Amino acid sequence: MAKTAPFDHNRSEYEQWFDDNYFVYLSELEAIRKALRTSGKGVEIGVGSGLFASVLGITEGCDPSATMRAKAIEQGISAIDGIAEHLPYEGKSFDYALMVTTICFVVNLQQSIHEIHRILKPHGELIIGFVDKESPIGLEYLKNKEKSLFYIDANFYSTEDIYKLLWENDFAIKKTYQTVFGTLQQVKEIQKPENGYGKGSFLVIKAQKESKASIAWL
Repeated sequence: MAKTAPFDHNRSEYEQWFDDNYFVYLSELEAIRKALRTSGKGVEIGVGSGLFASVLGITEGCDPSATMRAKAIEQGISAIDGIAEHLPYEGKSFDYALMVTTICFVVNLQQSIHEIHRILKPHGELIIGFVDKESPIGLEYLKNKEKSLFYIDANFYSTEDIYKLLWENDFAIKKTYQTVFGTLQQVKEIQKPENGYGKGSFLVIKAQKESKASIAWL
C-alpha cells in the first residue's frame, strides 16, 4: 500500500522545504537537466505537486497522493492516480521516465523498476534522482528519520544499490551526475553537477532500456 499520508496532510510543509533550500532545489534541477533528453514523450513517476515536472517540461505524471496530484494539475500537468509498482500506462508508450526522490517511498522498488521498463519504448531512458544513503546528507537523514514527517518510513539506497537494481532489470547505465556538495545550509548558490558519485549527496543516474543480450556487449 502506498505511503501517502505524510504527503496528503503536509503538502505545505513539503513545498516549504524547497523554498527554504532554494539553491539545493536549483542545483538538483541542473543535475537532472544534464541527464534529461530534450525530445520525446516523458512521464514523471511520483510527480508529487509538480515541482520538477512543471519546470522540466514534463506534462504527464502519476502519484498516489490526491492532495499532491491536485497541485500538479494546477501546474498544467496531466497527473493521474497510480503507484510505481503498477503503473497506469500502456507498454512502450514513453521515450523517457523521471523519478525524483521517489525511490525511497515505493514499497517494492524491484517491481517499480520492472514496471518502468515495461512502459518505456525500446532504448527509452530512465532518469533517477535521489539522495545517496552513504552521502553526508543521506547519513543525516538516516540518523534523524524517526523525527521526520516524510522520511520516517523511507528506505534509502546507495548509488551501487541502484546500479545493481537497474542491471537486474535490463537497464544499461549511461551517465551518473552528482551535486549538493556540503550540508544543506552551505548551498548558497547553484552548484554545477559533476560526473560520477562519492562527493555529492544528490545523485542523478541516467539508464537506458536494453535487452539482456545488448547489455552483455556494453
